[in-house]
Amino acid sequence: MSIEINNESAIQVDEVALQRLAVYALDALHVHADADLAIVLVDEGAMEQLHVQWMDEPGPTDVLSFPMDELRPGTEENPAPAGLLGDIVLCPQVAQSQAETAGHGLTDELQLLTTHGILHLLGFDHAEPDEEKEMFGVQRDILVGFALQERRG
Repeated sequence: MSIEINNESAIQVDEVALQRLAVYALDALHVHADADLAIVLVDEGAMEQLHVQWMDEPGPTDVLSFPMDELRPGTEENPAPAGLLGDIVLCPQVAQSQAETAGHGLTDELQLLTTHGILHLLGFDHAEPDEEKEMFGVQRDILVGFALQERRG
């Protein structure tokens, strides 16, 4: 699995932990081992430009996902095919503010946002209540499973 992380922001983040999480999430969703994922961390100005350009929304946001090959989750018997999963863009400054509001650390918030972004790349959405329930349930399961794996070392 090729997961490229590029931190273009002014905030130091645990890129190794984000990479471990991405591998865990993609394995849990039965994405082919030859899938490619890029994660880019940008400052608020760059994120605001992307948010306006792609979503026609003002101001910076926390995470944007740009799917490429429109891969979908697989199963153990039938994993998703190899391909370009796409790009996730994170804004650590927005994430830091959200983390403070939620009462947890930046790493936890970035892991939540990375998982959320991966799910969007795989076709999950939360526009409708039933979609939201499914997506946020899968997101929670991945984050809990990853936290347990990390504790085990």
